[in-house]
Amino acid sequence: MPILISNTGLGGRLKVSGNTTGGFKARYLGTDADAQAFFSRVTAAGGTLSATEQTAVNTLVVSMKSAGIWTAMKAIYPMVGSSAAACAQNLKSSSFTGTFNGGWTFANTGATPNGTSAYMNTGFIENINSTLNNQHISVYLRTNLAGLQCDIGCENSLINSAQSNIYSNYGGNFYPRIHNVNSGTGINYTTLGLFTANRVISTEVQGWKNNTKNVISNNSSLLTSVSMYIGSVNNNNVPENYSARQNAFASIGDGLTDTQVSDFYTAVQAFQTTLNRNV
Repeated sequence: MPILISNTGLGGRLKVSGNTTGGFKARYLGTDADAQAFFSRVTAAGGTLSATEQTAVNTLVVSMKSAGIWTAMKAIYPMVGSSAAACAQNLKSSSFTGTFNGGWTFANTGATPNGTSAYMNTGFIENINSTLNNQHISVYLRTNLAGLQCDIGCENSLINSAQSNIYSNYGGNFYPRIHNVNSGTGINYTTLGLFTANRVISTEVQGWKNNTKNVISNNSSLLTSVSMYIGSVNNNNVPENYSARQNAFASIGDGLTDTQVSDFYTAVQAFQTTLNRNV
């Protein structure tokens, strides 16, 4: 006779089925299949997630699907699990598992690069995995620190000057770049919160700080041919401009509409709030 009891870990129900021979089996109801696949990848890699982290990740996936932005995502790094094994996993799929290099510190608040040698290679290469004028990248930062520090990016500056990267505050400017060279908003933001660089047309790139949009007139260039790094910029397979800001989330995917960017921020901020690491 089936018995249903509550499950506080994932906000769903635990179904326990029994029979007269004494056999039992259990499964959680209400956990999204993509979230569960992510949990399995973390475990297989040797990482662990707390019940709160699993609940936050599951809600994040459900929220992004409800907002119609899940399909636009190609790589999502929630930076949970307090270990390299867990933080390297891509929530969206088994592709683009990160590889950490240099000195990183992992905690329940995110992953912090040392600012001198640390970066994560995502394996995401634009001219293979993306489309010109249809891409976004994002990072959620928890350290207020200005300077020539790239939190996510790649470029071919020695070849054709194509760049896609985020400099959240360099010289008082927020630089969002997608498939272009130089573009800055001239707005001196604190480097706390969700920064998104987004391009959906050839003549402008958008820089979003949380839910605030900045539009820069800028013609697109070319897709880069090297892997996207987190914690530094990958300049023709050489890491440069290392960041020392704590990273609590990052994503790479297709370009987003204004509504989608707004919904994306709402979902990510709710995720961070559940984990008590929102800024």
